Amino acid sequence: MADTIYTPQNPLTQYPGPPFEKQQQTGPGDIHDMKPRPDHGEESYVSGKRLAGRKALVTGADSGIGRAVAIAYAREGADVALAYLPEEQQQADEVAALVEAAGQKAVLIPGDLQDESYNTTMIEKTVQELGGVDILALVAGVMPTVDSIEDFETETLDHVLKANIYTLFWTTKAALPHLKPGASIITTSSIQGFQPSPSLAEYAVSKAGIANWTRAMAGQLAEKGIRVNGVAPGPVWTPLQPAFVPNEKIESFGEEAVFGRPGQPAELAPPFVFLASQESSYISGETIAVTGGTPIH
Repeated sequence: MADTIYTPQNPLTQYPGPPFEKQQQTGPGDIHDMKPRPDHGEESYVSGKRLAGRKALVTGADSGIGRAVAIAYAREGADVALAYLPEEQQQADEVAALVEAAGQKAVLIPGDLQDESYNTTMIEKTVQELGGVDILALVAGVMPTVDSIEDFETETLDHVLKANIYTLFWTTKAALPHLKPGASIITTSSIQGFQPSPSLAEYAVSKAGIANWTRAMAGQLAEKGIRVNGVAPGPVWTPLQPAFVPNEKIESFGEEAVFGRPGQPAELAPPFVFLASQESSYISGETIAVTGGTPIH
């Protein structure tokens, strides 16, 4: 398992695919109750030093893609501030332990990104505890399923936009005085932002907005030497699925990808590392699709 993401092998069978067991959780979900357990790189991401000396903030760092990104950043030499909901404390503690095991500093910052003041506090604590910030990995988000416009509720849309869109503005504005040339902001869009599913209209709108925001902010911050890019995942095996997706869809989750399976969080971490590193110095305003072979357009 230790070399899973580095050993050449068939990507179609590298990780489990459907059918999956029926499983349902209440949001935000817990990785420990998922079958099979997601791979966040706890054992499969091998250490490097491409981010040596960097100071990163990762939102949604307790589980899923955010957890994988935090682990990868630490193993690449960055200190990491972890943002997460208070009810996800146990999972966040696990990530902090993995960051520290990599020889890096971990800062725990529980709170709700839908609270504007928390976004400011989150940046202030990151800068205070790490001595600065030069990577923002904005991963956290919510994904409600609403089958019909007849079931639409304004409260749901407000929830999605605050969690997925507003925080981009709030966090970046708070961080801007601390971001120096060479800093990097990485957003998390989705294949849903380009090819929306009917029951994910609210979520898809937010993810399309993230891709648009990424391009706009890249142009706005270019003169400051700050790069802004994004990652657009396809189906990924995270707690969002049992927490927000009906059981009948969980069983076949990810089969629509060309590879016939969902991605694992550990497979999303490398593009976040690349976009945070100086290796991507001539890339800004782009969104990398990580979709198991399904093109986005």
